[in-house]
Amino acid sequence: MALGKRGCLLAVLMLLMTLAGIVAGVGGWFYYRQVQFADVRLTPSEQSVVVASGDGFNAVLGKLRHAGIAEGRDYQWQLLARQLDAAGKLKAGEYALDAGLTPRELLLRMRQGKVLQHRVTFVEGWNIRQLRAALQRAEPLRHETDGLDDAELMRRLGFPDQHPEGRFLPETYVYQRGDSDLDVLRRAHAAMEKELAAAWAARSDDLPLASPYELLVLASIIEKETGLAAERPRIAGVFARRLKLGMRLQTDPTVIYGIGSAYDGNIRKIHLTTDTPYNTYTRAGLPPTPIAMPGKEALQAAAQPAPGDALYFVAVGDGSGAHVFSATYAEHNAAVARYLRQLRENRTAEERQ
Repeated sequence: MALGKRGCLLAVLMLLMTLAGIVAGVGGWFYYRQVQFADVRLTPSEQSVVVASGDGFNAVLGKLRHAGIAEGRDYQWQLLARQLDAAGKLKAGEYALDAGLTPRELLLRMRQGKVLQHRVTFVEGWNIRQLRAALQRAEPLRHETDGLDDAELMRRLGFPDQHPEGRFLPETYVYQRGDSDLDVLRRAHAAMEKELAAAWAARSDDLPLASPYELLVLASIIEKETGLAAERPRIAGVFARRLKLGMRLQTDPTVIYGIGSAYDGNIRKIHLTTDTPYNTYTRAGLPPTPIAMPGKEALQAAAQPAPGDALYFVAVGDGSGAHVFSATYAEHNAAVARYLRQLRENRTAEERQ
């Protein structure tokens, strides 16, 4: 009887050991399959997937399947998510589905919230119409400013008394899906305020400007007049000396801005003689607002003009963007004559081709 009991116990023990071995083998097989799967290269058909707030892991997995990711069994994804402590911890947002991405990389990306970044660039010298057109083209940015006039736009931004021209720093701005054009504009406005304040604080002692806003206006003119970045301080110097002497700035970009959408690419004598608030040939001093978005370098040049005696400048006309600077009107007339001669030579060369 005792031997019978020991035999039964031994049989039960052997059975349990056999079952444990089977379980361990199955577990090992699952683990092997999961580890093997972790570094499989994925081939999605979509470029991104959006994880919404509240999405569970199975919902996310369903979105990955819909995005063309067919690799791996569902249980392999679930096992991998547990191993990476990602199950239930995937952060909401849009995630890039790069070809060749592995399941391990993708789940870690989602757990760490490394969402897809989009970019929109504002270019130095753009006016507010060009800036708003760039925002309208930006996707997947939410467009909350469509249909708003400039005054309402500034009111929405919290600056109802400001003219929008020149108020946004030209730069590349990164945004995420779900952000709006107002979000980007708030950042660009704050960036311009910061750069303008820094330029004003570092201004030359004898700068003939009464306020940071006048600095912004002058910087916008310098931005539009500059063909070569290195010439910004010299051009700023010409305008600063003219302001000190009470001379009119006589700068074409302000006239063009005053013409507005009617400008066809050519400035004619009637444009130079027709008075508008922006015609610096008919009016002394600065125009009432900026005429474009100045960059950091233009702001710095306006704040710290280069010393010298030049009161005039004209383009060389060779396509380099360089200018000839002159101290006297006679020198300037000679430079203008050379410029016109260069233009005629350029046209003749083009006609011969």
